[in-house]
Amino acid sequence: MQRSGMAAKVSMAIGAVLLVLGVAVFAVRLVHEGPYAMPRGTNLFSGVGALLLGGLLIWPAAPRALRWLALAGSPVVLVLGLYATMAELEEVISLYATDSAGRPAELRLWIVEREDGEWVGMPRTKAIEHGLDGAEVAILRKGEIRCVVPVLHEDRPTVRDIHARKVEKYAVAQAAAAIGLYPREARDTAVSLRLDPCPGP
Repeated sequence: MQRSGMAAKVSMAIGAVLLVLGVAVFAVRLVHEGPYAMPRGTNLFSGVGALLLGGLLIWPAAPRALRWLALAGSPVVLVLGLYATMAELEEVISLYATDSAGRPAELRLWIVEREDGEWVGMPRTKAIEHGLDGAEVAILRKGEIRCVVPVLHEDRPTVRDIHARKVEKYAVAQAAAAIGLYPREARDTAVSLRLDPCPGP
């Protein structure tokens, strides 16, 4: 059935926005130097979801039921896609590690600097799952790959300080915190990791 009138225009407009957002989730990572970091997990879901829902909404012959499902799912995909895109607009590093099953994993993280070195933060379970504490792993930062040894810190003053520095450095963290998508203060489950240079040449 062909769509007409205002409903069709609204559907087309939302579909176009979702298509642009879906492309942006993948394309924004090209602004960073070095190997392309493929979106994974929720970011991949949001990018693919935005493309699929956007395609359904601009398809003139789409069944009404599918169109309504696409409209119902679009707010969730829109929020996730915006966050996935904005999170990559500022500096992001990659840590190349392995998970508990030995599979390669690329961890995309915000990074801050303090007088004692480079720091990242994450949930404790994520750090343990990837065996980061004391391991020699590769980091990609500003197009350069080098070896680092993450040292896990769980003391709350350090964790709170590193988290506060991330919120201060990253505009998207401030915006996400304002609408409840990112914690303004470090959660109890968060840890910080100092990225020390690997020993030797």
